[in-house]
Amino acid sequence: MVLALQTARRLPQRPVHAVARRVADTVRGTDSTVGNIAAAVNGDTVRLEANLADAVARRNELPAGTARRLAEVATAVGDVEAARQLLEVLPDTSAAAAARARLAWHLGSMTEAVELLAGRGGPAAALHRRYASELDVYAGSRPAVTAPRGYRPADGRIMHVLTNSLPHTGSGYAQRSHSILTALAEDGWDVSATTRIGYPVQVGKPLAADQDVVDGLTYRRILPPAIRGGLSGRIQQYADALAGIVGQVRPALLHTTTDFLNAVVVRAVAEAHGIPWVYEVRGQLADTWASGRPAEARTSERYRYFKEREADVARSADAVVTLGEAMKSELVAAGVEAARIRICPNAVGEAFLAEPLEPSAAQAALGLDPGWTYVGTVSSIVAYEGLDDLLSAFALLHAQHPRTRLLVAGDGAALPALKHQAVSLGIADRVVFAGRVPREKAHLYHQALSVFAVPRKDLEVTRQVTPLKSVEASASGRPVVATDLPALAELVHDGVNGRRFAPGDVADLAAKLGELLSDREEAARLGHAGRAWALEERTWSANAEKYEQVYRGLLERPDEPSAARGE
Repeated sequence: MVLALQTARRLPQRPVHAVARRVADTVRGTDSTVGNIAAAVNGDTVRLEANLADAVARRNELPAGTARRLAEVATAVGDVEAARQLLEVLPDTSAAAAARARLAWHLGSMTEAVELLAGRGGPAAALHRRYASELDVYAGSRPAVTAPRGYRPADGRIMHVLTNSLPHTGSGYAQRSHSILTALAEDGWDVSATTRIGYPVQVGKPLAADQDVVDGLTYRRILPPAIRGGLSGRIQQYADALAGIVGQVRPALLHTTTDFLNAVVVRAVAEAHGIPWVYEVRGQLADTWASGRPAEARTSERYRYFKEREADVARSADAVVTLGEAMKSELVAAGVEAARIRICPNAVGEAFLAEPLEPSAAQAALGLDPGWTYVGTVSSIVAYEGLDDLLSAFALLHAQHPRTRLLVAGDGAALPALKHQAVSLGIADRVVFAGRVPREKAHLYHQALSVFAVPRKDLEVTRQVTPLKSVEASASGRPVVATDLPALAELVHDGVNGRRFAPGDVADLAAKLGELLSDREEAARLGHAGRAWALEERTWSANAEKYEQVYRGLLERPDEPSAARGE
């Protein structure tokens, strides 16, 4: 069921939603697994919640198989209470144990999930092996890499080890990685990158090559004929393959990024080869994981292990890079020496450095009706971005600004629900969902807006992680209205380059947007100030100097890298 939802989110959305609507309309039974998955894919949360609530009310009358399948659906969509109530009426079978284990795993109770499956046969036994292996890695097991004889690195050669990259993924993560590598290459460094084992085949690119060259930069892939079962086996396979690539490329330093699964591999390979390594903390992924779950997830075993492993790899790295002051403070609190942390914030380059177009010109270039004023965002469409609040605020706003439309550019798991929300609010004809944004047109979507919004929810992850989109909006000369959170306060200075609104206050968000729509001179002043700030402090060329200082400090220092220090 999770696979069906994930696959649907990766396929082209228009045909997927058309099929999902047709299935949901055809399969009307409230107990239908297929019908409820179709409702989830289509973002029809009202229907899905009603169906699950009806099933819970009738749970003692449902056949055991039906109750189990509906519990699996509830777990897959995060309706924990419905899943619990449906599972409590099931007899003790292997299938029921697997369903209970999946719910425990979803909530972060890793050991409980493993114990629920112990001694079970059939598919439950395979699930038990998978969960036990992942628990082993989260509890601290490490891959082992044999030290090669006579390894001699090439001077000034750097290899980045990444989770994903261009051209197969156009996320902010991939764009940041490419921008860093490009800036370093322009400054004369010999740089390349290798992506995690299985990527990009595992994200739906089965015909991917062993390497891609983008703008002259080489991205190597680790694509074995088969990937070992279990996370611990996959991590060991990843380490062995990376060690082989290191032996061929001969980098003098390895640089990897969150999460810790990359870092434990890079640490083992770097230590075996006697070279330094850098860990770049781009997010608090334990908090990202917890953000889509009940509050109890933040006290769970998985969350605790996740935090412990992140702190462990950051402490053992030769240097740590992160995005902002809030994230640096978190690292220091976890025991990382402040002197070993360097802030290299999100920045802009390429098209964002050129003089931005007027909104009407950018709108025309994108095929948007230039007779309207657009407010909105360019973002990943996930729950913590708070785009549901943006739609609600726009519903309050548009009556006072009848020539205004809301533009939401991007894709993600929350998009279907947003489209349903727009219909329920009666603003569907005033909202433009542009979908996934091509890399070469991203700057145009920023420039098509008169006011850019970053309405993030008030969560631990959003209080610490600074997003790229706000910097891009400032570089585009657009005022930014953002939630008043510590990380966003580093980017949006109230009354200087934008306005901040109270977290979760839809009326305040609508008011701040309305003020800038009504006062075009003030909006222009904030936009000009934001662009000046971005061009002075937030460019990739400026960041490259910071990375170079980190690299030179490690490659030229008289002491040994972490492996030799025994850390």
